[in-house]
Amino acid sequence: MHDSDVSKEVADRVIARRGRYHLFDAIDASRAALVVIDMQPTFVAEGSPAEVPASRGIVGNINEFAAALRERGGTVIWVVHANQPVGEGGSDWDGFFNRFVSDEVRTRTIQSLRPEAPGQKLWPELEPGEGDVFIIKNRYSALIPGSSPLERMLRSRGFRSLFIAGTKTNICCETTARDAMMMDFDVVMLRDCCAALSEREHQAALENIIQQFGDVMTREEATAALDRFGTRNVAEGAV
Repeated sequence: MHDSDVSKEVADRVIARRGRYHLFDAIDASRAALVVIDMQPTFVAEGSPAEVPASRGIVGNINEFAAALRERGGTVIWVVHANQPVGEGGSDWDGFFNRFVSDEVRTRTIQSLRPEAPGQKLWPELEPGEGDVFIIKNRYSALIPGSSPLERMLRSRGFRSLFIAGTKTNICCETTARDAMMMDFDVVMLRDCCAALSEREHQAALENIIQQFGDVMTREEATAALDRFGTRNVAEGAV
């Protein structure tokens, strides 16, 4: 798990700009979803074609926050990545596989990410619960048109707040978080529930999000924000 947080320089800049650090003091769990991205063997397993070693260290944190959100009436959405093989050695995302990876890595990754392959299943140490949602995407962002049905599902069920977790912090998590903000969702990146290939990349993604696209919290801070909303509702109802 990564230890890095937003730097003091960036935190001070954020506070100077908007007068506070956190965007969201209280979050309604009934309109909140935890979106867990790409926690599957292709990215989590040791020796896998697109391994992110730090991803194994966030499994317990994700399970903990998922349970806390469910207990408060929120929803957990598991998003995994898959690409359909096309023709001889191709895929439905040749723009990536033919340019950004070597032939050997491309072949292994395409095989691992084919629909229904073992590498595309949810990591076995994760703990899905009753009522959780399972979605497949085929691009970095789960929210760009054609990538997945995530946006339609979120809109149809009236979700407002999205907690982002998974791997990589600076690729699929960040691109999904950016698109979510630009679609007018309230975004919280859970910094101790995300993993990248290095501390530097992880921190850079957190700093991008906190400055322009959403909030950055630990799982404990996010749980406290959920509880503050519930406490205020109880207090207001008692008056």
